[in-house]
Amino acid sequence: MIDTLFKSAPLHDIGKVGIPDQIMLKPGRFTPEEFVIMQTHTTLGRDAIQQAEDRLGMNVPFLHYAKEIAYSHQEKWDGSGYPQGLQGEEIPISARLMAVADVYDALISRRVYKAGMSHEKAVQIVSEGKGSHFDSDVVEAFMQLTDTFRAIAARFADSDADMERKAKQLQQANVTY
Repeated sequence: MIDTLFKSAPLHDIGKVGIPDQIMLKPGRFTPEEFVIMQTHTTLGRDAIQQAEDRLGMNVPFLHYAKEIAYSHQEKWDGSGYPQGLQGEEIPISARLMAVADVYDALISRRVYKAGMSHEKAVQIVSEGKGSHFDSDVVEAFMQLTDTFRAIAARFADSDADMERKAKQLQQANVTY
């Protein structure tokens, strides 16, 4: 299962390809209307993966978990997430794991419009979400592996050249920050 989750996790946000650029590339907070559109990335992702599986004509374990993760990684332990408002163990374990990894990554990753947060601050925020945003057991496991998370993040961090290239791509697409 771990190997399958490892292969499936990169597809968690595949539905964002269906979100308009003016929303997807917007720095800062979304308007309520934009947020409703952004929330559809979970359903778009699940449906795209389902279509791929349908075309194959068989069930594929890798795609099973990819659908779960894509559809449910924005659910919150306390039921305040989306798209279904699932609560606690109603949320697939694959999505509960992805939720912590996704939030950590979003916090520490720099973007052309924002600096990345420190590892320590991101760990604090994840820890504060224990039992509300996140499954307490998953947060406990995360807390035991924070050094591993830090090392992986450092290994895959965008370089200054990467950030300059991304900024130029956005300029060419007439996206300003």
